[in-house]
Formats: sequence, C-alpha cells, structure tokens
Amino acid sequence: MGKKFLEIGKIVAPHGLRGEVRVGPWCDNGDFLCGFKELYFDENGEKKAEILSAKVHKNVVRIRIAGVDSVEQAELLRGKILFMSRDDVDLPEGRFFIQDVLGLEVCDADTNACYGKVTDVLKTGANDVYQITDSRGKDYLVPAIEDVICSIDIENKIMKIRPLKGIFDDED
Repeated sequence: MGKKFLEIGKIVAPHGLRGEVRVGPWCDNGDFLCGFKELYFDENGEKKAEILSAKVHKNVVRIRIAGVDSVEQAELLRGKILFMSRDDVDLPEGRFFIQDVLGLEVCDADTNACYGKVTDVLKTGANDVYQITDSRGKDYLVPAIEDVICSIDIENKIMKIRPLKGIFDDED
C-alpha cells in the first residue's frame, strides 16, 4: 500500500468575507471532495482541517474550515495543498488511487512482455489514459478501458494488459 495521506486539492483563493476558501479538486470530481469531514494540511496528517461545510461551485469546491473566520485568514491558506486519509475512503472494486497506479510495471497478459511503467494518468473525460514509459524513455498512451486492462495488482506493483493494435508496434 502507498502513502496514507494523499493530495486531494489545492486552495486557490478565498471566497467571500467569512473565511470560505475555493479549492481546485485533484480527484475524480468535486462531489468526492465534499464527502470529507476532515482533511489535512500536511502529508503526515498532523495538521488537521475540520471541514464545516463543502459544496461544488462551478469547477471548484467552496469549503468552510473550522477556525478560519475571515477573508484575511482564508488568504493565508492560498496555495496550500489539502490531503485526505485513505482510511476515510472505501473505494469500490476495480477503482484505485492514481498515486497507487503510478509506477506499476505494465506487462502483456498473454506473453508477459513488459512494456514499461505507468508514469502518468491522464483524465480525458470518457475514460482515463495511462501513460506508459519504456526503458528507453519512450511514452505510450493506453486507454484505461475493460478491453485493454486485464488486471491491476497494487500489492505486487503490476498491471496486465492486452494492448490495442498499434499502441506498441509502431510499424503497423
């Protein structure tokens, strides 16, 4: 298992005069971010932020944090990263934190040929796309769809795939 505390968003600005902050979510959607009663200002979980209220507003989440009662206090939080505890989330079967997918070795489900490692996860709207980087530093894009991704084993750090024709065989 990876880190216990994961980045979930960044405070981008104060909102209003009573200490609310606007947070740019770094998760699937703002509604996910709204589900937390506690977030953290550090990756060790030592500096808690008690969430009094949270609601999606356009492309950000407006959050009210206990003890932040003025625009001046909210301004001091601008640029801060918020973290969540993975213990506060029960992911559905087949869903993973991006942090856990990064670095996985990607191998062919049929031949066991290794293509490289996951170096980025791109959010495209329809489905995620995994960027796979081989040992020479060449990048490939693999759609994170059921037809391609056969299995993901976080504990053993391996992803098995059946790549679509043309992804890794450039000549075709």
